[in-house]
Amino acid sequence: MNFRILMMSVAMAATAGAVWAKLPPAPPADPAKAAEAKKVADDAAKKDADLLGKAQDRAVANYRKNKGIRGGPAPKK
Repeated sequence: MNFRILMMSVAMAATAGAVWAKLPPAPPADPAKAAEAKKVADDAAKKDADLLGKAQDRAVANYRKNKGIRGGPAPKK
């Protein structure tokens, strides 16, 4: 019984890499479309970063309000 469990564990571990592997995306045929897609992705990443910063600022303000902490934000390094 233990030998069967051991063999199944080894077989599953051996195939795990192949199952989870991802293929790289196919290169676009048109360089102009690739540049446009990169620009759109960069704009989306910048927007997401701004939204994350605003959410973090709101979370800090809420924490400070609920804990009764006075003063401005900590100085940036």
